Amino acid sequence: MIMPLSSRRRLVNVVVLALSGLAAVAGLFMLTWILGDVAAKGAAAINWDFFTKLPAPPGMDEGGLANAIVGTLLMTVVAALIAVPFGMMSGTYLAEFGKNSLLGRVSRFLADILVSAPSIVIGVFVYLVMVKPMGHFSGWAGAASLAIIMLPVVSRTTEEMLKLVPPEMREASLALGAPYWKMMAGVIYRASAAGIFTGVMLAVARVAGETAPLLFTSLNSPYWMEGMNEPMANLTVVLFNYAMSPYDDWHKLAWGAAFLITMTVLVVNIFTRLMLRTKGRRKS
Repeated sequence: MIMPLSSRRRLVNVVVLALSGLAAVAGLFMLTWILGDVAAKGAAAINWDFFTKLPAPPGMDEGGLANAIVGTLLMTVVAALIAVPFGMMSGTYLAEFGKNSLLGRVSRFLADILVSAPSIVIGVFVYLVMVKPMGHFSGWAGAASLAIIMLPVVSRTTEEMLKLVPPEMREASLALGAPYWKMMAGVIYRASAAGIFTGVMLAVARVAGETAPLLFTSLNSPYWMEGMNEPMANLTVVLFNYAMSPYDDWHKLAWGAAFLITMTVLVVNIFTRLMLRTKGRRKS
């Protein structure tokens, strides 16, 4: 007896839903397991010394990762100061002027490539164009590699957010005699500010856990930095080095660094999703 078409469709639907549900449960289980393991082992390393002291030699428990925390924050801020303005200008051009132009199509294509490009490739590129000519690793090179990773995310997010602004708002502003630049600054950017800020935060979360590009650019340092033009400590490279070491006290600090990075990225992602949800409720 041949099963009716409607029954076969319902059966396929039930099977696919069951498989999708099992995949979601498996993914959620793995995520909870990883977060729980990082939290259980990393929280034990978080104390006052962790945030205020320099790394100590093996066998000493008084050390911390203060220089790595400061170095990570400094390079991330410098990268954002570089990537956000250029990313917003690029996204504005793509949304307002380069919709059908050759330059616009090429820019979108390159941005899509950079979004999916392996970060180690970007690190090698910055090493060749900055580190090797300068003759030494530096925080500037590390910030430049992070900025390149952030740039396409900010650019594409800005473009999509500007496209969501109704064209009637542009037409009304221009009809009232406002110059194009004033219409963009006072109307379009204000209407899309929450979405653009969300894209910036996602770009920051994207680079927060990057290790490969910093291995080729800023490297690492056990000392306080005197400037950006020298090797600079950062949490991800410290985590990479300490996790492979044979010393238990360094393993403990590595768990603490992993916990700090994981919680930071988690908080940033939750914050951006809450912003998007709040924006959606206001529109509705």
